[in-house]
Amino acid sequence: MLHVNRENLKSSHQLIWFLIDFLMLGLLIINLSFIIWDSIYNFVAVQNLLKDYAPALQSAYHPIHERFIFYDLIFVAIFLSEFVLRWGYSIRAKVYDRWYFYPFIHWYDLVGCIPVGSLRFLRILRVISIIYRLHQYKIIDFTNTRLFRFVNFYYEAFMEELSDRIVLKVLSGVQEEVRRGSPLFERIQQDILYPRREMLSDWISERVAVAANEGYVPNRGALRAYLENRVDQALKQNLELSRLKYLPVVGPTIQDTLENAVGDIVANVIHQILEDLASTSNHAFIEDIVNVFLPEPGQQQEEAENEALINLILEVVDAIKDQVRVKHWRENLP
Repeated sequence: MLHVNRENLKSSHQLIWFLIDFLMLGLLIINLSFIIWDSIYNFVAVQNLLKDYAPALQSAYHPIHERFIFYDLIFVAIFLSEFVLRWGYSIRAKVYDRWYFYPFIHWYDLVGCIPVGSLRFLRILRVISIIYRLHQYKIIDFTNTRLFRFVNFYYEAFMEELSDRIVLKVLSGVQEEVRRGSPLFERIQQDILYPRREMLSDWISERVAVAANEGYVPNRGALRAYLENRVDQALKQNLELSRLKYLPVVGPTIQDTLENAVGDIVANVIHQILEDLASTSNHAFIEDIVNVFLPEPGQQQEEAENEALINLILEVVDAIKDQVRVKHWRENLP
């Protein structure tokens, strides 16, 4: 149901204009109904049908049909009078920068007033403009109506399907360009990625540091215990090391000492690596990796490196295409 917000209507400083809008809306609905009915009545078969089953209605309406243009011009005169009234108000209130802007901006109000054939049905544009204006000022809210939800749902579905097809077509074209080794690949590498090597290094370095801090530091003890346990199990499964326990007197001691030492060394090395990654000292390491993937323009890259980078770009585009193919509008189907 379409509800009118009476509080906003009363508190509005344009109450008179909104009342005129409601009046024009009612006249437009009556006029469009009259046009539709007269168009139907214009068929001889309909006239004959009314003569047979409703002769009183046919005899009463037929004179109106013959003077249809006259009655339609009465509505047109009312609509044009309201248009001129609003134009005069816009000039007085200086709504637009020039006095002659109003008819160009509100062209749809004028086109519908042309009493010629199918142009009469363009008065529906005026109905839409009035409803939109009332909705904009929160006098009415048509977004809660079933008709709006129905039309909006299929409009969104149509637009999503259309935009998805366009995006997929464009992305497929990009993939073809990359596969053929067109200048696009060189531009991506040299004109886009290479000038931003420092920014990429800083960003990757920062993300690695944050990931190491959030993932490693809180779980340092658990990770150390896990590493020592895994090293201890690996050493016990080592045949050469297990033979040490057979040495008289000192064999078991040497074995335990060696296991503890190896476990401690591995844990400390892993600990130091993650500590370095979690600090700003990882920047040089990350920068070296970025420089390997993005060498200076002019340096000859190996074919395998180019192929790897091409495959990376293609896989990224494929991932984007897979996401584009997801039909979100289907999730809202009842």
